[in-house]
Amino acid sequence: MRALTAISALIALAVAVPAHADFQLGSRFQDTDGDLVADIPSDASEQIDPDTLIFAYTPVEDPAVYREVWSEFLDHLAETTGKEVQFFPVQSNAAQIEAMRAGRLHVAGFNTGSNPIAVACAGFRPFAMMAGEDGSFGYEMEIITYPGSGIDEVADIKGKTLTHTSQTSNSGFKAPTALMKAEFGMISGEDYDTQFSGKHDNSILGVANKDYEVATVANSVKKRMVERGVVSDDQFEILYTSQTFPTTGYGVVYNLTPELQEKIRDAFFSFDWAGTGLEEEFGKNGEEKFIEITFKDDWDVIRKIDQANGVTYDCQ
Repeated sequence: MRALTAISALIALAVAVPAHADFQLGSRFQDTDGDLVADIPSDASEQIDPDTLIFAYTPVEDPAVYREVWSEFLDHLAETTGKEVQFFPVQSNAAQIEAMRAGRLHVAGFNTGSNPIAVACAGFRPFAMMAGEDGSFGYEMEIITYPGSGIDEVADIKGKTLTHTSQTSNSGFKAPTALMKAEFGMISGEDYDTQFSGKHDNSILGVANKDYEVATVANSVKKRMVERGVVSDDQFEILYTSQTFPTTGYGVVYNLTPELQEKIRDAFFSFDWAGTGLEEEFGKNGEEKFIEITFKDDWDVIRKIDQANGVTYDCQ
């Protein structure tokens, strides 16, 4: 197991200008204050104040599991805002982004890699992230295989098929693609084949069941699955562990009224985790509260990885 250093070197070479220099919002959004997220429309007629708020959590695992996990928080959100709140079980990152873009999703947690696309193309305004009591946060990307696979180190992936989760995932695709090229000199599609499982839990189960030889995943998802008894640590060999990345970012769609956006923020930061589904599930990763974040600062490394990979955001 090795610690990721090459991605930092790669993005330093690839980005000779500030990380936000090439980041552009979709044409329907404005950013007059330079914080890299869409402004709330100044014209009140362009703001919305829905009777029911729709909430979705990033689709990294079985949505049915997380409906119950989020139930106490959504009750608190309803009480704080005076709105009805519904949980929307999205099946893919693309579907979640499109739902917000189309006006069918108001409050959401987007995974690390999807955040820039959601911000640029759907008007997502992230402001919170889960953290430990001491304010520490984040997760690591792991490249995993199963014992006896014949893959003993990352170099052995050459000529094999590396399973990713989705093209919008940081740990499931973007970061390891940059890593494989920068540190190991292997180019996706040339030195090794790729396939996509759709979600982190699919990749983790696929390796555990020996359906996938090797995969890239978020270790926070794997840890929660181990804690629930879905898989066990002895079903995996860890070939590589990355630097720490920011985890799921929580926020709102840009055109909610300022008053409603402020109430939603208050719901996140006033929620008491003690004895709730959030504490039971995410406490497995040491997360105990929401902390305030900014897209401009906390997603700087993710935008650099996107630039190193040549990622652009098509918001047409």
